[in-house]
Amino acid sequence: MLARSPRSRGAPDRAGCVVRAVNTATHFDGLDRAALPARPLHLAIGMFDGVHLGHRAVIEAAVQSARRSGGVAAVLTFWPHPSALFQPDNPRRLIMDTPVKTRVLLGLGVDAVITQPFTPDYARIEAEAFLPHLKKHLPQLVAVYVGENWRFGRGRRGDIALLVAEAKKHGLTIFSAPRVNLDGEPISSTRIRSLLEAGEMGAANAALGYTYFAGGVVVPGKRLGRTLGFPTLNLAWLPQLRPRFGVYAVRICGPKSPVPLPGVANYGLRPTVEQATEPRLEVHVLGACPLGEGDTVTVEWMKFLRPEMKFSGVDELRAQIGRDRDSATAWFGQWKSRCVKAAAATRWWTLLDSNQ
Repeated sequence: MLARSPRSRGAPDRAGCVVRAVNTATHFDGLDRAALPARPLHLAIGMFDGVHLGHRAVIEAAVQSARRSGGVAAVLTFWPHPSALFQPDNPRRLIMDTPVKTRVLLGLGVDAVITQPFTPDYARIEAEAFLPHLKKHLPQLVAVYVGENWRFGRGRRGDIALLVAEAKKHGLTIFSAPRVNLDGEPISSTRIRSLLEAGEMGAANAALGYTYFAGGVVVPGKRLGRTLGFPTLNLAWLPQLRPRFGVYAVRICGPKSPVPLPGVANYGLRPTVEQATEPRLEVHVLGACPLGEGDTVTVEWMKFLRPEMKFSGVDELRAQIGRDRDSATAWFGQWKSRCVKAAAATRWWTLLDSNQ
């Protein structure tokens, strides 16, 4: 049986600083280790890199069906990306690593996340054998949720039509979520990767359904920023997919500041002061900063301000950092004004709806 899942009704504006806690949620490393409650299992399947709005349509359908039936909602995802196996010289650079993706998935209300190692043996499973393979490891499975363009099985031979045909043999229901569009184009992880690499944070965040974020521990730096009059928090953050090098308006939060603080960040190689080979994320908080070395923090990337540049010396660098701080401050002022207007409009339309 094939059923169309409902489109996502929206997404939280932030997935970094606030992720809803799910105390009963569990993560399993592989189907062999999955131990789920003996209740009907609704399983969303996909790579789900970035957990964008299109992915949410699949996952939320599984969660909603499980809640209605008293069942269990789980996600089956994979690591590494299949391209690491089939194109080892040029693997897909991922938006999220497994711990971050798991955190975001659990925040959507699923009861469990299963990360299946994508090995040569797993890749050799024939399309017709895929559902029996799932049933063997997950005997409580009753429904599978995927995107309409999802492919599976050896050589990616399986499609939705084959999945539905095979599901009938095993008494399973298949839910296929239509692709979600933004500005007339389908949302995809590939599209979001390109946007991040171009510094198009507004479009990337709109497609994600939340603000793109980086997380890590604040580590000691060379204290050059403090010397220049702009102390920074330096993050140990090494993503596969690197956003565009440059300066950004950001928000940062941590255990000493659960409410995000506005800031200006530089992400790149710092060509004026050193010959680095690995980029670094440095955040200067616009105001008092309670955060410091050893704190685990989350940085939300709001707006790209300018590309990374090499200056003639530290004096020119100091002057530019001052202009960057002013640019970020001005942007946050405009952003706050837009938020206030949007909130007022929302309250107005809510009042209208309540009177109808």
